[in-house]
Amino acid sequence: METPSALWDNWVGEALATLDSLKVVRSLRPIFLRKEKHRVPIENVSESLQLGVNEGAFEVFDEMQQWDRSSVEVEIGETTFHRWMHDTPSSGDEIVYSAVADDDEPGAYHEKFKKLILFSGNDYLGLSSHPTIGRAAAKAAQEHGMGPRGSALICGYTNYHRLLESSLADLKKKEDCLLCPTGFAANMALMTAIGSIGSLLAGNSIPSEDEKIAVFSDVLNHASIIDGIRLAERQKSVKVYIYRHCDMSHLNTLLSNCRMRRKVVVTDSLFSMDGDYAPMVELAELRKKHGFLLVIDDAHGTFVCGQNGGGVAEEFNCEKDVDICIGTLSKAAGCHGGFIACSKRWKLLIQSRGRSFIFSTATPVPVAAAAHAAVKVAKLETWRRKAIWNRVKDFHLLTGIPVTSPIISLIVGSEDKALQASRYLLQSGFHVTAIRPPTVPPNSCRLRVALSAVHTREDLENLAAALSRCINFKDTRIYSCNGYARL
Repeated sequence: METPSALWDNWVGEALATLDSLKVVRSLRPIFLRKEKHRVPIENVSESLQLGVNEGAFEVFDEMQQWDRSSVEVEIGETTFHRWMHDTPSSGDEIVYSAVADDDEPGAYHEKFKKLILFSGNDYLGLSSHPTIGRAAAKAAQEHGMGPRGSALICGYTNYHRLLESSLADLKKKEDCLLCPTGFAANMALMTAIGSIGSLLAGNSIPSEDEKIAVFSDVLNHASIIDGIRLAERQKSVKVYIYRHCDMSHLNTLLSNCRMRRKVVVTDSLFSMDGDYAPMVELAELRKKHGFLLVIDDAHGTFVCGQNGGGVAEEFNCEKDVDICIGTLSKAAGCHGGFIACSKRWKLLIQSRGRSFIFSTATPVPVAAAAHAAVKVAKLETWRRKAIWNRVKDFHLLTGIPVTSPIISLIVGSEDKALQASRYLLQSGFHVTAIRPPTVPPNSCRLRVALSAVHTREDLENLAAALSRCINFKDTRIYSCNGYARL
């Protein structure tokens, strides 16, 4: 009996053969960017610090440095503070810059600033302020400029992009990888590519019910997965089944009752609003039983989970059971962009049929260079992963709340309660966002706390003390049970 991967490999191969016969298989056009001699060189970079695309020694550190704190320490002006305290809508026009005595300009004015510790971000490892990553971007910008020149299928795909893809494929233990402008675009591209298989194998006509693709999606999957599935449905070659959150018994029943041969299960690996994990081991067992294609969105697990930062699949020792892995470079990598780690055959299909990839401008070269540096730094600075998991333990010890990931949703109930608590934390010097409808259902409003490797034990002690004065830890739930309100 053929494995699920082999079956899907054959179907993708057939779909690609159809595309090839129609002469619409799309190819990347790599451009090698040469260093321009007339560009101004970066100053104060030692010869041993080789950045950009050269495989050299990167400057890394074995403990937190002073600059790391800038990823969790922010300031807001008094005007902004008062708007937030009164939940006043803002266009952003009130943003001002602290002026110094010798650079006053007409219309500028002075105001006091309030320091906040950020507990609402996704920069899990604190890499957004890392000097090696910043220098990689600066070096690429000075040597090649900012513009990406075009889409990846025209002239925007360079040696920088290829090296980043290779490093991500290696991280995810996959054959290849495709960069996308964002994680949202990556999910959209994959879902529409999957949807195209049914129609391609049916000779570009609407497939019969049995020949359609059955997509099984967790009810709490990210909006980008949902929107991608909706777009795939419009191709009339996909039938969607929604299973209860992480309910493998429900999923097994749906799979058992489905007559379609081509089955796909897609799930977040670490859910962004509840902080819980998909049951990866059980999913792997069901994959062997039912022969479906397993797709995970590892946006919040990449670089954070697993010994090497390979993500949730590495953490649960089931990387080989995951066929396609979606990820982002805008969270733990501290940069920007999305990616799809997959086989070479899948990559060719997605770049030929993934509309959000095809019709988007490629990632700017300095961003690709920075992300490539981030992959290396995240792998080498292992203390960051140890630090963030120590902060997870600290939060549990300080509050008694049984958290299992750096994403902590403290469900407090009503919108008023959540806003009141968020305002109190703001007054206490903490940026913690109240999550309200329509992002979550009524009466499941929450404070979403996100931990970082560059938070300190003292930060957690102070946060826990402030939280204890505005919510009751014993009455606080961390997992919702009734799903999200759909946007």
